[in-house]
Amino acid sequence: MAGMGDGYVGTAQDAVRIRRLEKQREAERRKIQELKNKSASSGGQTGLLQFGSGTSEILETAFKKETVGLVTREQYVEKRVNIRNKIEEEEKEKLQKLQQEEEELQMQKRKKRRVKGNPRLSFTDDIDNGSEDEEEAEGKEYKRHGKLGKDPTVETSFLPDSEREAEEQAERERLRKQWLREQEQIRNEPLEITYSYWDGAGHRRVIQVRKGDSIGEFLRAVQQQLAPEFREIRTTSVENLLYVKEDLIIPHQHSFYELIINKARGKSGPLFHFDVHEDVRTIADATIEKDESHAGKVVERHWYEKNKHIFPASRWEIYDPTKKWVRYTIHGD
Repeated sequence: MAGMGDGYVGTAQDAVRIRRLEKQREAERRKIQELKNKSASSGGQTGLLQFGSGTSEILETAFKKETVGLVTREQYVEKRVNIRNKIEEEEKEKLQKLQQEEEELQMQKRKKRRVKGNPRLSFTDDIDNGSEDEEEAEGKEYKRHGKLGKDPTVETSFLPDSEREAEEQAERERLRKQWLREQEQIRNEPLEITYSYWDGAGHRRVIQVRKGDSIGEFLRAVQQQLAPEFREIRTTSVENLLYVKEDLIIPHQHSFYELIINKARGKSGPLFHFDVHEDVRTIADATIEKDESHAGKVVERHWYEKNKHIFPASRWEIYDPTKKWVRYTIHGD
């Protein structure tokens, strides 16, 4: 191979590995030398490994003691290697022991700082004397409960609490669903209505619907009830029928349930009573409102348009939920 006569030096990877090993050995030698100096400053030790002298001196001294008389070359090399290995093992053990002592010292310092920084904890003695495993177990227990160290006497209701908010939200949702169920039951309850078909004269009738029915549904039922008696009702549509209650024309989209729960008021009486009754008090009292309910009227739209300038149609107006009637009147506007 070309170049072998000048000496083979290996590949670039071999050169990198050699440099890395040399650096590691140099770092180990520095550590051993530092430990030797530290031991020498504290008075030194006796035995085969004495940090007061260099490694080469120790090796030579030990080799001389072990080698007596004539020995072969192989014996010489073997004894020297064994002595060097023994010295290196003792140095490594000494280094490991010093490192362990240094780590224990640093650990004690960290524990003292931790205890000093949190004097309120009642288990400081356990932290001083406990092991790392115990500290880790206590940390996991603290994270799991999340309430260690809190004062139960302090008022915290104003602070954000995800658990409390979730419980309150669940309770609100439960009450909402319960209210909806109750309202649905109310809507399905029967409602008896007294009304008059008005064509210039009153033809009083009674019909039963549900509280949740709309005015349009009520007028459809009225049409079916009146159709056998009145020919004009048979030929008209529900859209051409009007329901007038307490001098207010109630639009078809409103329901009896809406009028009842809102305790709606009309011009001449309440819109949430659908029977007929009069105020039967024996003693008049102007400070107490009269308790009267009048039968609603069902009229055809074209009759109203033709007679809206004549009483009682002249008093009628469209129902507006936003308009409030403070007192009831039966004459005038």
